Amino acid sequence: MKKPLLWALLGLTLATPAVHAQSAGTTPPTDARRQSASNAQLFYQVLLGEMNAANGETGAAVSLLLDAARKTQDERLFQRAADLALGARAGESALQVARSWREAHPKSLEASRYVLQILLAMNRVGDSAEALRTVIELTAEAERPRLLSLVPALYARASDKKLAASVGEQALAGARADPKTADAALAAIGRLRLAAGETAAALEAARRALQAQPRSQAGVDLALELMNPRQPQAEALVRQYLDAKPPASAAAEVRLNYARNLLDAQRYAESALQLEQLTREQAEFAEGWLLLGSLQMDQAQGTVAQASLQRYLSLARAQAAQEGSNQRVRRGMAQAHLMLAQIAERQGDLAQAQKWLAEVQDPELLVQTQSRRASLLARQGQMAQARALIQQLPEPNAQEARRKVLAEVNLLREFKQYAPAYELMSRAVVQAPKDHELIYEKSILAEKLGRFDEMETLLRQILQLKPDYHAAYNALGYSLADRGVRLAEAKQLIEKALEFAPSDPYIQDSLAWVEFRLGNRQEALRLIEIAYKAKPDAEIAAHFGEILWSLGQRERALMIWREGLQLNADNDTLQETLKRLQVQP
Repeated sequence: MKKPLLWALLGLTLATPAVHAQSAGTTPPTDARRQSASNAQLFYQVLLGEMNAANGETGAAVSLLLDAARKTQDERLFQRAADLALGARAGESALQVARSWREAHPKSLEASRYVLQILLAMNRVGDSAEALRTVIELTAEAERPRLLSLVPALYARASDKKLAASVGEQALAGARADPKTADAALAAIGRLRLAAGETAAALEAARRALQAQPRSQAGVDLALELMNPRQPQAEALVRQYLDAKPPASAAAEVRLNYARNLLDAQRYAESALQLEQLTREQAEFAEGWLLLGSLQMDQAQGTVAQASLQRYLSLARAQAAQEGSNQRVRRGMAQAHLMLAQIAERQGDLAQAQKWLAEVQDPELLVQTQSRRASLLARQGQMAQARALIQQLPEPNAQEARRKVLAEVNLLREFKQYAPAYELMSRAVVQAPKDHELIYEKSILAEKLGRFDEMETLLRQILQLKPDYHAAYNALGYSLADRGVRLAEAKQLIEKALEFAPSDPYIQDSLAWVEFRLGNRQEALRLIEIAYKAKPDAEIAAHFGEILWSLGQRERALMIWREGLQLNADNDTLQETLKRLQVQP
């Protein structure tokens, strides 16, 4: 156990020539007696300082301990005085102590850290460059890249983000000039610039980091963070990194995160290609199989999804047996069991679905697990029991209560019970009148019930609350196009949605559909081809087939409709299309 500071100091004061002389039975010399008196006085001073601290007289305690620290040059006393001042929220006093500590011990890394942290806690960002530079210089060379990666977090609470970025870049100039740390320094600068809203500068920093070190983990992580449809250069940097043949383990993590980004951008086919390459090159990398299985399940590829997920479970169990289970592995296994249950349910094997659900042990996935159990009950005609299963879920806070409502609404929607779903969602919106996602769900249910005016009112309400919510633009534009009304406005709304999400296949489908309604069939065909290739989906298949049918390409239309039925035979749009056109694919 670590000794308290007072007793450690007492040990030092006892280890003096005077004490040793007395223990030998001799008379101590005058200098030794003075030393002994000085030590006794010092001990009393520290004791008095600690007593003041215990009585809440922090200012006096800090003053006494700082004076003792200056006399002894003992770093522990400087640190104790600084900690007391910080605990009392006496920033200026803490800074004075830390600076005195650094003056007494210019090579002390801890002293410089205290100066830096206190300056940043006081939001004196402009004064922090020297302290940060000193901390970097005093840090062991092997530890510098990790330190540099923490710099953006150090400045995260700065009120002036642009100043923080400028100061950080100034302080990191030396690390940037050193080939051993150039990439880490540039990545840190990039993150500071990103926090300041300077995206172009952040992208340039990522580019330079990868230029300095083509296999830079820090550089590619920044590029991944910058990836979005409006920043295509960031994706090029990620590809450049992968082309540089980094170590297999690093490449696997980057490719996995790249695939996730593509998935978030709804670029499903490209994400699948990355995951297939990942699992081919790194067959023992478990998480690649988990994400691939999830994507395959979403694309209704039940058999291959099942194989991928079971492969993941096999690897995860082996990893847990060898290294011990951790939260990440436990969560992944629970997600795999949930997806396998859903696949079994789609295949009509309800008993196997129940078995997979019994394997889910993660309490944080309780809502999803109970939702799947509820779906199984509903499939057996027990909707009341299914709803009760969800309603019995605990709701310790507003967020969990919201999740419960959405789970019950989704259950009702899944089984086309739109009226009770609408009533439930209406009550939820009354409780949270500015929750744009809940309002959106209500608008979709209103449309299902034929309440088109109400749907439009709700969607326009969302756009007042959140003008960049592209789903609302798309939903309104598609509804107008599908009903064949106000087509010019419908196209304008859908194009607006595409500005926010240019790669979204569902919005591309909407644009194709409005072009079809406008009579632009060839353009509609071009657009729907892109959408269906990116996301094979039953609803897109319904539109694709109808466009082909209208162009006289009957055989291909039938083939697309058959694929759509394999994806989701119960899709309302597909079933309505086939019935209206009197087609039996």
